[in-house]
Amino acid sequence: MINNPKKHLIASIVLKIHEWINRLLRHSLDHYFCFLPSPTGTISAFFLNRLFSGVFMGGEQADIINNIPDGAIVVYTTKYKSRFEFLFAHTRYRQLRLPVPQLAFDFDIYFWQPLSRVFRICLAYLDELVQRHRIQDPYRSGYYKRALLESGCGLLSLVEKKGYYRRFVKEKTDPLSYLIQMQKEIDRPIYLVPQLMFFGKKPLPAVPGLVDSFFGTSQRPGVVRKIVTLIRYPGKIFVELSQPLNLQQWLSQSAQPDKTIDYQALQLRRKLLLKNNRHRQSITGPILKSNEELKESILTGDRMGNFIKKHAASRQEPIYKIRKKADGYLDEIAARYSPTVIRIMSSVVGWIINSMFDGAVIDRAGLARVKAISRKGPLILMPCHKSHIDYLILSYVLYQNNMPCPHIAAGKNLSFWPLGPIFRGGGAFFLRRTFRGAVLYARVFSAYIHKLLEEGFHIELFIEGGRSRTGKLLIPKLGMISILLGAYRNGACEDMIFVPVYIGYDRIVEEHAYVHEVEGGKKEDENLGQVIRARRFLKKRYGKIYINFHDPISTRDLLADSPVPIDRMAQKDVNALCRNLGWRIINAIDKQTVVTPHGLVAAAALNISKPRFTQEELMEAVNAYLTFATAQNAKLADTIILNPDGAMEYAIDRYLSRKLLEKAPGDKDLPEDQADYTVNVAKRSLLEFYKNNCISYFVPAAFTALAILKKDAFQFNAAELHNEYHFLQDFFKYEFAFDLDRPPVHYVRKTIKSFIDDAMLMPHQTIPDSYQITSSGYRKLKLFAAFLKPYFQSYKVALHFLRTNRKEKMETKDKLKKIQSMGLQMIKNKEIELIESVSKVNYANGLSYFSTNGIRNHENEAAISHYETLILNYLNLLGP
Repeated sequence: MINNPKKHLIASIVLKIHEWINRLLRHSLDHYFCFLPSPTGTISAFFLNRLFSGVFMGGEQADIINNIPDGAIVVYTTKYKSRFEFLFAHTRYRQLRLPVPQLAFDFDIYFWQPLSRVFRICLAYLDELVQRHRIQDPYRSGYYKRALLESGCGLLSLVEKKGYYRRFVKEKTDPLSYLIQMQKEIDRPIYLVPQLMFFGKKPLPAVPGLVDSFFGTSQRPGVVRKIVTLIRYPGKIFVELSQPLNLQQWLSQSAQPDKTIDYQALQLRRKLLLKNNRHRQSITGPILKSNEELKESILTGDRMGNFIKKHAASRQEPIYKIRKKADGYLDEIAARYSPTVIRIMSSVVGWIINSMFDGAVIDRAGLARVKAISRKGPLILMPCHKSHIDYLILSYVLYQNNMPCPHIAAGKNLSFWPLGPIFRGGGAFFLRRTFRGAVLYARVFSAYIHKLLEEGFHIELFIEGGRSRTGKLLIPKLGMISILLGAYRNGACEDMIFVPVYIGYDRIVEEHAYVHEVEGGKKEDENLGQVIRARRFLKKRYGKIYINFHDPISTRDLLADSPVPIDRMAQKDVNALCRNLGWRIINAIDKQTVVTPHGLVAAAALNISKPRFTQEELMEAVNAYLTFATAQNAKLADTIILNPDGAMEYAIDRYLSRKLLEKAPGDKDLPEDQADYTVNVAKRSLLEFYKNNCISYFVPAAFTALAILKKDAFQFNAAELHNEYHFLQDFFKYEFAFDLDRPPVHYVRKTIKSFIDDAMLMPHQTIPDSYQITSSGYRKLKLFAAFLKPYFQSYKVALHFLRTNRKEKMETKDKLKKIQSMGLQMIKNKEIELIESVSKVNYANGLSYFSTNGIRNHENEAAISHYETLILNYLNLLGP
């Protein structure tokens, strides 16, 4: 064969060119625009850092990623295809030291690539086209797998404009199918992390406006809207991450192994989209429909329509009149939820908090748990109620932490002009104090609650019914819980999550009004004059606000072990569930109560039996309470944790400056460490309010201490205290909430252990379960038992009324007014000594207890005498 020199030369040249190209390509064809190296070039990095500098991403988001095991592959998922979101993740995650997505499935990143990479990519595409007559495909070449294994991080979108057409018509590779196949071939787990970018917290309207039609919505903005928001309102943009999905675990547990990869990818996409949508709704809230649309949906529903027909027939009234009444009731009740009003109120409330308070201490971990579980169903936020500030501060905290403001159940007394319309715009809906006799009103109200849950709105209500005038939690009011359970029973939502919330204050704004009401004064109705006079509060400082969140209670989980589904439960069982839930929530709030220095100092000052005491004696009592609270794992104010002595001294100084505590007569000119102090008698009830703020932690100690004192011996057996503890628990069942799952023996043993640790008791050397009171212990036992003294004195007055009253029929308010007058007279006659025991709330609770034990009037002489003797014996033990 004769060699052709020309062909040989050409082949030699082609070979040289190939070698040259291979060297330029670094002997690899793995060059694609879907990969953006990190870090990028200096100029690109500068512009990208500046571009995304205003986008907010909270530190708790980093914790989500940091909990992923080392060595795992992280793939961020976005709902829609967005180079903007990819570039954000590529830029900011590197700054936060999180896994940085360099690989983007089905993305082409051109502009930010280094020029050398652009050249190699183009050369690789050209080489593939010349050599194999086809365009490079990162799926076919296995590039995505190699790049993920090497970089350990990527990003993909779940929905794109032509995604369905590509997968199901052109049969292009689905990135989720690719990941599933890849996961089956490797041992390293792949974690899918939904990433959500928000351009505002405003909920989507039911009908898009003109701006939304042209420039996209706040949830899916167009390019122009993104740029304008980024430049003019960068603070509106924030990013959150959902909980990761472990693909390896999902394939082994959730996916059906006999199904095809395409089917598994379809199920996976649905799961991720559902997670994304629920997360987004947990921040923006449900779609915001017009009031007319909601009203029509409520009043024309089958259930409401049938009731209106029956109601009209039973009343023999035309149906249009009943419909007109129902329409009027709905106008009276319904909120006018307005994102604009909420945004304005957020600024106003923030200013008020900064003007009046020294900041808010928020349970961030608890809030994060609440935020996460809100994706499973509407929240029923149930805070304690001490101030009108409560509903403002809770909505403000949720809004500032990217959660929708709840619809708030408010008393009709707050619907006055001009605050009524403002409150409605902020989500308040109004209800009457009683539904008695208003059958149609009650049904319309229940239908409204059903609709709120059905739409997915969060609801806030106060389980105590109204504000506590005593400082401690009131017994639960179950009406609203019953309505909520009724809506859940009728299928309003898949799950309903109750969130007990504690809101407390160093100092309450309404303190003087509360003392006035507790001591028998008439409550002033809310009106415009109160709003005008409220300006004076802005000039005062009220310390800190404390907000704690208990673990949420899922209704579905609560009923998981029930043998009968709630929709088939007998009404008595539903009522029992309602009572159980009410007390469970009260107990949960108690466990989140914050012990403040103001509460401890107030308790110590009131419980010291001597009329005069030194600062050293006051601090000794405070430290006894603090030691016990610490042993019980009570929630302590941050100021106590950082500097307990300094916190207590500050609280004492505040009480002295406000004349709640005073230097004793004759000691006015002495230094503080040498002077004696007294409690200002006129302000004892105010100190009682602050003492009661943290009393829930000390009730078991008070019961146990009193049971020990009643033994009247310096040695006792623990088992001998159980019956006494049980009696006291029953006696004060309307005053304090108890965890009924815990028997008296649990609290007695736990309290005794704390008393031993504080050297109040000593275990007997030879007799098991027996203890001896130390010399200092006796004095401290009386300090703990003294928490109960005002209540015994209140109940003594209530019994005196029952003995002396001869009127057969009296309204409750008239009874309380009479007992109030009687209590003040007994104070003057020195039959009782504590002015704080003159309390309408205590009297009402005492009457409730005696009534349930068969004492309703003077005819129950034997029972009255029995309880009078009991109370007298207890008061003798608590004497000076």
